[in-house]
Amino acid sequence: MAAASSSTRSAARPAGGRGPSAADVLGRVTLVTGKEEFLGERTVVAVRAAVRAHDPEAELADSPAADLTLATLGEMSAASLFSSTRCVVVRALEHLPEESVAGLLAYAADPVEDVALVLVHGGGAKGSGVLAKLRKLPAVTEVKSAEMRASEYPSFVAAEVRSHGARIDQEAASVLVQAVGQDLRSLAAAAHQLTNDFLGENLTVEKVKQYFGGRAEAKSFAVADAAFSGHTRAALEELRWALDNGVASVLVTSAFAGSARGLARLRSARGRGEADLAREVGVPPWKLRTLRDQLRGWDDDGLARAIRAVARADADIKGAASDPSYTLERLVLTITGLRTQR
Repeated sequence: MAAASSSTRSAARPAGGRGPSAADVLGRVTLVTGKEEFLGERTVVAVRAAVRAHDPEAELADSPAADLTLATLGEMSAASLFSSTRCVVVRALEHLPEESVAGLLAYAADPVEDVALVLVHGGGAKGSGVLAKLRKLPAVTEVKSAEMRASEYPSFVAAEVRSHGARIDQEAASVLVQAVGQDLRSLAAAAHQLTNDFLGENLTVEKVKQYFGGRAEAKSFAVADAAFSGHTRAALEELRWALDNGVASVLVTSAFAGSARGLARLRSARGRGEADLAREVGVPPWKLRTLRDQLRGWDDDGLARAIRAVARADADIKGAASDPSYTLERLVLTITGLRTQR
């Protein structure tokens, strides 16, 4: 295989650009890094699609890194009776056994010509030494799937819409994020639905609200906004409506975490103009106005306690709490109680 320069590309705009070709992935290693699982999985799917487009009979293999040995890697990358072309996906690279590191690095330095190897690392410090060595190899291409800032979600929506041959106003994209929340799978599905129903049209605020406007006030962000504004009754009503209509509990804690981070950043921000301040805080201008109103009722100690409360609730939810609704109600009461103490 001819040597090629190691490169890095971002998966933050996975929808709008052309997918990889077989030449981009066969005989190479695609290194997927970052905590945003949705974007990372899109890269895996795109590599597989490129390999199958090149060879419909190509074989696919998938393995957790914890089970990877030099022998199993050799088996997965070897030609079979049916096809010499293969796509091998190794997930959770951070759990690669120490005794398998040298073998993997040796393979990545000289990949098999008809094999596309995809290594998926979930982010974090574990396994960073292996990542550093992989990044230096000419045959490795890194695709980053970092978590998005709040201000980037409308741009993600716009890219999704463009990928389906339509356009969306910036304000309409923000309204869609408000209505659906910050779950990328849900946003991608919503963008796909809208573009299917308004083929080739410009998606305006009115068209977004036609589908999602009635739900916006009861989504997870509305629960968090009411709670951080100190409106206990409103927050509990929004929470009950949201849960009764299928909003995932983890999206509610995510919205609370976003609000807490936004308030903390705003409190320490030094920007003067609204646009500069919004960029520094990491929110769109419309959200900045909401945060300013909320911040009047918070000081540093209250925010610190609120962030800890959100982290506890999030851990309880992700730890399969026996009653997620109780956990979220307790979180609402804790946050509104902290604010009214100010």
